[in-house]
Amino acid sequence: MSIDREAVKAPYLQLADILRERITSGQIPPGRRVPSQMELEQEFEISRNTIKKALDVLKREGLLETAPGRGLFVRASQDAENPPPPTPDEG
Repeated sequence: MSIDREAVKAPYLQLADILRERITSGQIPPGRRVPSQMELEQEFEISRNTIKKALDVLKREGLLETAPGRGLFVRASQDAENPPPPTPDEG
């Protein structure tokens, strides 16, 4: 996938869509680091500011979390972190 600079949708939203798809498809699984801003800049040939805005969108959505000094990682799903209580049949 690539960024369409002529599209109505802003490039940072296009990048957020691309990364979201990689996350939801399992291409970047939970607990794994997302590509660095430099790697994304090289892959998509867009500015770091555009990349930062896209990553901020995904952080606000709860898909990414920051590991200080290590980068951005895909969050584990809320279901995995907070499993439902056992049903009476399981107890």
